[in-house]
This record gives sequence, C-alpha cells and structure tokens, in this order.
Amino acid sequence: MQYSKEKFKEELNKVFDDNLHTKQWHNVADWIIIGLIVLSTVEIFLSTFDGVANRYGRELGWIDLFTQVFFTIEVTLRIWNADMLDPKYKGVVGRLRYCLSFYGLIDILATYTFYLSYVFMVPFTLLKTLRVVRLLRVFRYMHSFQLLSKAISSKKDELLVSLNFLAIVTLMMSFVLFFVEHEAQPEVYENGWSSVVWAFAQYIGDPGGFADMPPMTLCGKIIACLVGIMGIAIVAVPAGLVGSAFTDVMDKEKHETEVAENVEKIHLAFERKLDRPSGFQIVPPYLSVMEIQARMGMSEDDIVEAVVVNERFRMINLSTTQPAEMRPQDVLAVEHFALNTPYGICINRGSKVTIFTPSNIADPVMGWWGYYLAKIGGFNFISREIGQVRPYKSFYTYDKEHLVDHQQEFMSDLNGLVDSKDKWLFCVMPSSGSQEPEYPTQFHFGYGGKKGDESYDDPNITLNDIPLFDLLYKNCSKMLEEKYGFLSDGQRYHNTSNPKLFSRHLDHKVNCVYLRVAWSVICWDMRRIAIAKDLAETMNAVLDPDNCHELSPEMTIKDIAFDGYID
Repeated sequence: MQYSKEKFKEELNKVFDDNLHTKQWHNVADWIIIGLIVLSTVEIFLSTFDGVANRYGRELGWIDLFTQVFFTIEVTLRIWNADMLDPKYKGVVGRLRYCLSFYGLIDILATYTFYLSYVFMVPFTLLKTLRVVRLLRVFRYMHSFQLLSKAISSKKDELLVSLNFLAIVTLMMSFVLFFVEHEAQPEVYENGWSSVVWAFAQYIGDPGGFADMPPMTLCGKIIACLVGIMGIAIVAVPAGLVGSAFTDVMDKEKHETEVAENVEKIHLAFERKLDRPSGFQIVPPYLSVMEIQARMGMSEDDIVEAVVVNERFRMINLSTTQPAEMRPQDVLAVEHFALNTPYGICINRGSKVTIFTPSNIADPVMGWWGYYLAKIGGFNFISREIGQVRPYKSFYTYDKEHLVDHQQEFMSDLNGLVDSKDKWLFCVMPSSGSQEPEYPTQFHFGYGGKKGDESYDDPNITLNDIPLFDLLYKNCSKMLEEKYGFLSDGQRYHNTSNPKLFSRHLDHKVNCVYLRVAWSVICWDMRRIAIAKDLAETMNAVLDPDNCHELSPEMTIKDIAFDGYID
C-alpha cells in the first residue's frame, strides 16, 4: 500500500511538473488544465452578454460547474502532493506554506471561494472576479513569465534599495512642500498628509484627481519638478534593473542548457565495455579527462563544470591510488556512479551478505568494485557516494553527537539489510595508497581486533560464527593465491578495534568483516572484475550455499553507464 501511494505521488509530480516541453504523456494533463482554464474564462466572458446568458445560460452553468469540480480535485491533489514539489512543503505546516505561495494562493482563491457562497453571503461579483484570477494560473506554464520571475527575484535586493531610496526622498520633499505651500495655500495644504498624498499621486498620474492641487510658490514648483524627475526615475531605475537581469537570466539559462548537454556527453562516454577476463559488459571504473576530451570533443573547463553540477560524477586523482614511494604522476579522471538515496546507493537483494563501501567520495574506484562484487554475488549493497569532501568524515565511524549529513538515514537502511545475527556484513576499503606503504599482502581481513592480533581471542571481535569465517578466510586466501598470486592476512596491518566503528552501533551484532584490498588490485589490475567474480562465488559457497542467485542479464548487455542497471 505504501509503495502504491508513493508511486501514485511520483506520477502526480510528473503531471504537475508545469513543463510543456517534455515528451512525457503527462503533458496531456497539462494541456487539459490549460484548456479548461481558457474554457472557464470564456464562459465568464460570454456570461457578461445578456443575450448569450439568456439563451445559453444552462449550458454556461454546466461548464461552470464542470470546471469548478475539475479544478477542486486538481487543486486538492496539488496541495496533497506539494511535498513532492519541495521538501519544505511537508506536513501540515508545509502544506499551509504552499497554500500561501503565489500559485498556491491563486489556486485557493479561484477554487475554494466558490464553496463559501453556500455558507456565507458572498457577493456574486466577488465570486466571478476571483474566478477570473484563475487565468493567472497559465503563467506557471509560460516560459517567458518564469524568466521574468527569475529576473525580478535576482534583482529584488537592488529593487528594494532603489524603491526605498525613492520613497524616502519623496517623503522628505513632500514635507518641505508642505512647509512652503501651507502659508500660501493653507486651505489646500492644511497638513502634512495632503502634501504626501500629492507627491506620491504624481507617480501614478493622479488618475482620480484626488491630488489636484498644484504648488503656487517658486520653491513648491521646484519641488514639483524634482518630483516629476523622481517619477521618471521610479520607472526607469527598476525597468533598467529588470531589463539587465532579464538578459542575465537568459544568458544563464543558455549556459545551463549547454552544461546539461555536456553532462549528457560525459554520461554517454561511460558506455559499457567488454571486460575480457570476466566476459561481462561493465561500466568503466573511470575515464581520464583527456580521454573524454578526445572522445566527446569537450574542453577541460566544460568537463570540470559538468562534473561539479551533476551529483552522479566526481573528479578523482589516480595518483592517490599508488604508494608515495612510487612517485606517481597526477592523472585527473572522472568517476561515474549510481544513486538512489540522499547519501548514495542502497540495494536490497534479500541476501544474507551485504557489501558496504563507506568512503568512496575520497577513495577512487572502491565503490565501483564493491558494486560489482555485490552484483555478481547477488549480495545486498550499500554505499556512501556523495557528501562533504573537505573536511571529510567517513561513514566508517559513528558518533551520535557528531553525525554526518544523512548518516542516520544510512544507519537505518543498513540495519534493515543486516537485521539478524546470522547476516554477514563486509566493509570494503582500500589499502596501499598514497598515505600508506605497499604491504606484502594485497587482501587484508579484519574482524574487530587490534592490529597484529591474528587470533580470534579478542572478546570484542565482530564475529558470531568464528568457524564459518575461518573457513571463508582460508578458502578465499587459497583461491586468491592459486589463481591470481595474491596474498592475504588477518588483522596484521590494520586496527579494527575502535569502539566508534559503525558496526558496533548496529541494532544487531552481526558478522562484520573489514576487507581492505590493495589499490593495485582494484584500480590497476585488469583482472579486477574476474577477481570480484571468484571472490563472490567463494563467499556464496561458504556463507550461503543454498543461494541460487542467477547473474543479472544486464551484465551481458552493451548499454550506457548504469541505465537500467540498479536492481
């Protein structure tokens, strides 16, 4: 039921996107709404003709009733679905905030006031007038009006300053006008209010003639001239500001369109390729900036800007994946990753095993390799992909008093994946990068003990089934050495006894293994996906032998990046 409700709200959000330039079928609803707004306005217009009203009054009444019922349903759904438009509209207070927004208020006045006539004596003229206000709703579909709104919004501070200045100066001159004219025309300028009204009335041309009292003194006439000049300024200054802002907004929108096109180019550059050692079609772990330039014809500045504005890309420096003693050269590259949560990605495949990569925003390629390890093995996968880079705080540790953005949401999702003591959680991280030496072993298995303690004697280890883990460790070590020449160790070089580690704060004490893999394997060894495949098969054989997981068909299909790839 919850799923159906959320899907329905998502579909409504597409219907109410106010965008007439997409190819979605939901645009039919937009045109129906616009058509009924126009029909309602035409009905009101025709009802002003006595002959038409007398002859077709019944038909016009049915049109009025039909449009009123339709807009009542539409506006009610808009208010209910407002939280999908913007998170600030969540809850009762949020819905009230939406109702007081520009379009929300128009919707309320043009629709719900009709029903007030059944409770209160509302003048017919007022009802019809509010019904005409409905025509303003068309503005939400007009691109030109949206540009104008953005232009005014971008210059609102400057407009406020200029209008405040003009108002204060006008107020000062109106007081001076009173003092010089009161003696000459005491019956006309009998108090300060009359001079203030006269001064401000000049700005709108005094259409009602309520300030028809020209100054008689020389000083008063000079002030009148100054007020006339101010009247020009009160139009010219805001018009100049808005005109300038309008140009800026159009230039900005054009630039945003170009950036969006560059984002799509980079996305297309991540075409899945055949990984020969494994036979799978995989998303490239990264593309160098120079490779994207050569393939897509983009400048480096265009690439960097597109990566910065799109949350599914990030810039990485491949030199950080090599030990400092190798003196690696800086190589700027782009990494592409999947997202389905505010912190990154969470995939529940109903497996006993969950793969977790906590620090991908700082550790290149780790999330990519962990993703494929989980996908090939049919494991659950959860990963932190986005967040603040500097100062950097990993999801690897958990401090309730100093939580990172979305960390609590992540912990909630993780608890849902590892909800019993027989579940297995593998935290995958790198080793032997620029901040570490190159170790003799490439695969480091940790299980909650101190650095150098390869036994299972520590009372705080993060294992419930030690014999099963010992079997897994031996089988993995044997496979990695015999097939690939890689060596493994257990807690020889890394400490995992920190009480702040995330695994010590889960709802259930599960079997948690900290697997550190040398970057030379994950980032630079062309057999890395084949290694992930063999490792996943070994893990399944030991931890979940009854698992009949079949490989996702997408792994053999040539496509673009992660399109249709998250399951």
